[in-house]
Amino acid sequence: MLVQHHPHPASAPPAADAPRRARDWAEIQERMLVPLYEAVYEHLEVGTGTRLLGLGCGSGLALLMAATRGARVTGVDTDRARVELARERLLPDPEPGPHGSPGGPRPEPRLLCGTPDTAADPAGSAYNLVTAFQPVGCTAGDSDGLVPALTAAVPTAERGSAVVLAGWGPPERCATTAVFRVAGRLAERLRGHGAWRPARRDDLEEVAARAGLRPDGSGRVSCPFGYADTDSAVRGLLSTGLFDAAVAACDQATVEKEIAEALHPHVLSDGTVWMPNVFRYLVARIP
Repeated sequence: MLVQHHPHPASAPPAADAPRRARDWAEIQERMLVPLYEAVYEHLEVGTGTRLLGLGCGSGLALLMAATRGARVTGVDTDRARVELARERLLPDPEPGPHGSPGGPRPEPRLLCGTPDTAADPAGSAYNLVTAFQPVGCTAGDSDGLVPALTAAVPTAERGSAVVLAGWGPPERCATTAVFRVAGRLAERLRGHGAWRPARRDDLEEVAARAGLRPDGSGRVSCPFGYADTDSAVRGLLSTGLFDAAVAACDQATVEKEIAEALHPHVLSDGTVWMPNVFRYLVARIP
């Protein structure tokens, strides 16, 4: 997941605690968007004929889900710690064959730490699906890096291929909005660099237009954020990178305390945290 002002989409910017934060993302936060991934894959009938390029692939859960449907997948991200976790998920040690020899050949995902212009298939095959599941529409300038990333990815895909963009739904339908407002308030002195802003109805269409893509349908998906307890919720939300500007403006302990307080209305009687949210996806086409 993933939403800062970068020159290309990344799950979260590098940090001193990048490995721990990447693990929090993979173990706590990433699964919150599973309904979004499933809805998109169902809508586009992802399967054995799909050659997918995932921009900002993070720790690879969306790629894994596509691969289990038979898709050939490539993922690219600038967060090295998350790419390493994706490799653990998608590139397990081969099962030994007879007498300890490696198992038979199998198609393997490609997982790259870098920018989209490094993702061209070395065999020359063009992609027919590009995904950018990192949601936009939550912080100021969070789509600025997406346009050049899409522009760089387009030459690697076939004409007419689908490009999927994802974004936050209306603030009134996203309970997590109130928590993200905390980030905006704490980052006030760094205005314009990660400050919260409400999602707009045409965020995704604007990105598609700037990247020269043709909109071809959209949908909304319920993606509730559920956590075992407040501590898990704080760790998961921090792993998104959405609070980095707030941490830079004050300090980690203050941000953690403010997030925990903002979560109080969403803590259930058993101590779990539950926040209903709606996400939106746009399917665009490469002309």
